[in-house]
Amino acid sequence: MNKSIKLVLLIAGIVLLTYGIYTMVIPETQVSIGDVDLLEAQDNTSAYITIGLGIVAVATSLIKGKS
Repeated sequence: MNKSIKLVLLIAGIVLLTYGIYTMVIPETQVSIGDVDLLEAQDNTSAYITIGLGIVAVATSLIKGKS
């Protein structure tokens, strides 16, 4: 595999991993109006997919090709 393609995959993988972890860690949305508290449950499905894609991209960039 070309050296520049490996570098692009590595950078994209790191960005996807950090974005996926960030979206998983941010707090849930909460709105308070007087005595009524509205709490929206957080769905982490897209965060898991983003983290998985990041892991695949990093692993692909670290695999050595034929010499």
